[in-house]
Amino acid sequence: MEQQMSENRYVLDMSCGNITQILLQFSVPLLVGNLFQQVYNVVDSIVVGRYLGSKALGAVGSVGMISFLFFSLCMGLSSGIGVIVSNCFGAKKEEEVKTAIANSIYVIVAVGILMSILGFIFSGPILHLMNTPSENFEYAKTYMQITCGLTIVVALYNGISAILRALGDSRTPLIFLIVASVINVILDLLFVIKMDMGVAGAAYATVISQFVSAAGSTIFAILKNPYFKLEHRHFQQNRFIIKEYLRIGIPMSIQTAMISVSCALLQTMINGYGVNVMAAYTATGKVESIVFQPFASLSTAVSTFASQNQGANNYKRIKTAVIRAEIITAVISAFLLVAILLFRANIISLFVDDPTVVELGSKGLMIAGSMYFALGTIYIMRGALNGMGDVFFSMMNGALEIGGRIVFAAIFIFLTSLGFWGVWYTNIFTWILIALCAVIRLWVVLKRQTDETVT
Repeated sequence: MEQQMSENRYVLDMSCGNITQILLQFSVPLLVGNLFQQVYNVVDSIVVGRYLGSKALGAVGSVGMISFLFFSLCMGLSSGIGVIVSNCFGAKKEEEVKTAIANSIYVIVAVGILMSILGFIFSGPILHLMNTPSENFEYAKTYMQITCGLTIVVALYNGISAILRALGDSRTPLIFLIVASVINVILDLLFVIKMDMGVAGAAYATVISQFVSAAGSTIFAILKNPYFKLEHRHFQQNRFIIKEYLRIGIPMSIQTAMISVSCALLQTMINGYGVNVMAAYTATGKVESIVFQPFASLSTAVSTFASQNQGANNYKRIKTAVIRAEIITAVISAFLLVAILLFRANIISLFVDDPTVVELGSKGLMIAGSMYFALGTIYIMRGALNGMGDVFFSMMNGALEIGGRIVFAAIFIFLTSLGFWGVWYTNIFTWILIALCAVIRLWVVLKRQTDETVT
């Protein structure tokens, strides 16, 4: 029975087979899906920037970091769910996989509702705390209340996607992300341009699209994936599994939250330099949200690979996968840098036509592009460590990122004449620091686990 289920086209056993082929087979659909997911944000930004102006664009960008903070708990717990499910799958424990899937519903719904309530209530105070300019404030508050106030939708999508990917299915989320992206574009044009709903229209378009992808993935999984053939007994609360979700997921959430806090601190600094700099930083951030997707996709592939192979006690296979993923990262980084060198101004012009903003954004992309390999390395190492449930590093990694950004920001912004450019330099030097620490941590963990397995 187990063999039949593992051979289903909607699951992928990563504990055997060609490593490079598996990583690419899994990550390519993820990449396409992630790119389509970013279309949500990019289309919002293009429509807002072109039809509502730089003030509205800057407002949407400033909310992005805050939204990520609210989404972080959902994403962290989803990652914890994915680790448990893929561990059980790698260990060939069919019933435990099903019980884990059923019990994940309680965690996903509870967290999603909590974060939705907090996001709606505290939108205004948070924006004031971030020194949001008065001319951007109402735009930002409206956008935040809608997107963060409906975090439950993000929780549902991230939860179902994490489970599907833990089972090796990266195609189903892709299908519905493509559908949702098309819906998002249509609704953006309808709500913002035709119905004149302003930034609220862009926010509603994104939320509705996310709901479509979450609902579609869930229904399809129930119909096609054998591990979603759940019975009443699977839904009985399993305290051990729920505790494991929290044990692994909360540190991952804190890691993600701390990363978003550090980014929010930089956004706060940027806000103090006026509307043009805010718009430029927003535009570069939106570009980078797409640029980073190959790394994020490969990271998810490595995370699932590591988790399944940990369940199978195959740590040498994990090490080989990490090395091959780093080679792929180096190739991607080189390609992206060349593209930015050649087309940086054209890329920024997609978001805004203000010459000053385009010039600022182009230089910002140049600075960031020089260290994409370090960023890619972070994604790969973090993916492997998270996949193996290294919750200690998850916590320390986030704390180190906050500390790094504070220290480097103090150096580049306040102790040099770089001014707001110091924010961009802060990002790349933080990437270098985190990458080095992550490499060291992964090799320590792999050596320890390999020695324990041999013993």
